[in-house]
Amino acid sequence: MNITASKNSEALQELEQRRQPVQERSRERVELILNEAAILISEVGVQGAKTSEIARRAGISLASLYRYFPNKAAIVKALAERHIKTLSTVMEEFVNEFDLEEGFDKLIDTFAHFYRSEPGYKEIWSGVEAMPELQQLDLGELFDNAQAITDRAKLLYPQVEQERLWLICVMLPRACGAILRLAMTMEEKPESIMLTELKLMVKSYLRQRLGELDAAA
Repeated sequence: MNITASKNSEALQELEQRRQPVQERSRERVELILNEAAILISEVGVQGAKTSEIARRAGISLASLYRYFPNKAAIVKALAERHIKTLSTVMEEFVNEFDLEEGFDKLIDTFAHFYRSEPGYKEIWSGVEAMPELQQLDLGELFDNAQAITDRAKLLYPQVEQERLWLICVMLPRACGAILRLAMTMEEKPESIMLTELKLMVKSYLRQRLGELDAAA
C-alpha cells in the first residue's frame, strides 16, 4: 500500500470513530425524546402534549427537538411505530404456536397489560381515527397480521375459503381492539369481567364458525 492510500485509510477510520459516538448520542437523544413524550401524553393526552414541554422534560432546546422530529405528529407516529415493533414479537409467537384455545387469551392479556403499563399507549391508540398517519399504520398492521394468521390457518383448514379466513382474521382483532379500549376506561372489576367475556366470545365464535365451515366444506 502506498503512503497516500495509507493516509486515506487512516483518515476514513478516524472519521468513522468520530461519527459513531455522534450516531449513538443521536439514538439516545431520540429515545429520550420519545420516552418523555410518552409519559407526557399519558398525563395530558395527545392533544394536550406540547413539543415545548417535551423538549423541556428531555432537557433540550425546542430547536434541538425539531432536528429529530419536525412536529408533534412525527413524535406520536414514532411512538406508535415503537409500540407495533414491541408487540410484533407477541403476534409472531401467536402465529407460530397457533393455539386457538389459549392463543387468543394470551393475546388479549398481553394487549391489556400493554394498555395498562405502557405510557401513552392507551391515549395514542384510542385516538387513532384523529390522525391519518396512525390510521395508515393501524390498517397496515391489521392487514399484515391478518395475512400472517391466514397463511397459518389455511394449513390447518385447507378446505375453508381463504378469503373468508382472511376476513375472519381482520374482523376478530378489530373487534377485540375496540372492546379492549372500552375495558381500559373501566374500574378494575368490570374491566376483568369484560376481558373474561371477550375471551369467551372469541373462542365460542371460532369453535362454532370454523366447525360450520368444516362441515360445509
